[in-house]
Amino acid sequence: MSLPGLMRAVEIAEPGGPDVLRACDRPVPAARAGEIVIRLAYAGVNRPDALQRAGQYAPPPGASDLPGLEGAGEVVALGEGVSGLSVGDKVCALLPGGGYAQYVATPAAHALPIPEGLGLEQAACLPETFFTVWSNVFMRGGLEAGERFLVHGGSSGIGTTAIQLAKVFGARVFATAGSTEKCAACITLGAERAINYRDEDFVDVLRAEGGANLILDMVGGDYLPRNVRALADEGRLVQIAFLKGPKVELNFAQVMMRRLTITGSTLRPQSDLAKARIADELREKVWPLIASGRVAPVMDSEFPLEEAAAAHARMESSAHVGKIVLKID
Repeated sequence: MSLPGLMRAVEIAEPGGPDVLRACDRPVPAARAGEIVIRLAYAGVNRPDALQRAGQYAPPPGASDLPGLEGAGEVVALGEGVSGLSVGDKVCALLPGGGYAQYVATPAAHALPIPEGLGLEQAACLPETFFTVWSNVFMRGGLEAGERFLVHGGSSGIGTTAIQLAKVFGARVFATAGSTEKCAACITLGAERAINYRDEDFVDVLRAEGGANLILDMVGGDYLPRNVRALADEGRLVQIAFLKGPKVELNFAQVMMRRLTITGSTLRPQSDLAKARIADELREKVWPLIASGRVAPVMDSEFPLEEAAAAHARMESSAHVGKIVLKID
């Protein structure tokens, strides 16, 4: 398949707010060894995109400087050594960057088939959130059936995914959110209890239940010591972001006396092999659940690629429930 020389894309003109995102023309990327090129139909919008736009989350070496960490579309080129995929296959993929564009190159091992019954717009919502939730809640956090699981930001893309997966694997799910409507959405997705953090203290709620065995947090700041108090003995806290900042005073005597585990990760800097292993587990353990309808991406809104700034503004307003996507074609 012959590819054009240039493509439409959205780049970051300079660090700043949503208005620094601007449309541009860029060269179409080529597939290096082990990579595929995808003609994207949709790209997901994620918090790391906003951090990169603000100058706080640099792309890893060798990655595109364009934002965009997930997307769905059609394979149009194969790099040397790629097997198991063919030109014309419809896939969704975790991207090292470059998703705000018509074409993107990514390791073939980070691409997954479109689950049966899903459109490309829904499939574009899967990779970043499902890779993040699966690797942190299940692989790193070790969530087991019957455990009490608390996810902060339950109405976010991460939160809506974590609620569904934890529920389907047998955990008791608790979530925090910032409005009655968002709490209702969490309950609908499978949370046993949704805590409006403007009205209630999640620490009190979880301690009344015996404490959380596992907490997934992207808030940070003053939530860190509160999370420690909300954990059950031998509980685990997995940190994946710091919307309120990464620095806080914390009494580690509680961590020692109650045998707590504090860990965390970011997805983008991990090795290609580590991401491929996550993809393999998703293909085996989660994709069948999506195909059967037991788990589904929650979509908030869709914007044209050229309106990426408006998509970022909506995400940063925290008014959304679920995922925001950009329509490329």
